Amino acid sequence: MEVDEFKLQEQEMEICRRRGIGEGSKREGTKRGRKPGRKAKSDMKAKLERSRQSARECRARKKLRYQYLEELVSNREKAVLALHRELDMYRQWAKEFDEGKVSEGLMKLIEDEKVKKGESE
Repeated sequence: MEVDEFKLQEQEMEICRRRGIGEGSKREGTKRGRKPGRKAKSDMKAKLERSRQSARECRARKKLRYQYLEELVSNREKAVLALHRELDMYRQWAKEFDEGKVSEGLMKLIEDEKVKKGESE
């Protein structure tokens, strides 16, 4: 009788091997879905706390990203304003030059360009 039981066990193991079901196989426990009573409430509390912590960290990263972008925009706006001032200065010099006047700023710019040319040669 023991021999028959042993043969039956061997046959069942062979069938399981053919189907890919066995020790360490992923197919153990084929029922799907949530199993009642599997997770304790403490696990859920820990999961909720991790979720809250993750949300706090996400908000902090978002805040830093927006601060960085606002700083970038501010710096670019300052650069644009400086360029507008420079452009207005050049327009004023051109207007004065057309009227036959040469301003001190234009003379200084011309002298600086001469110095640069002399150094490069």
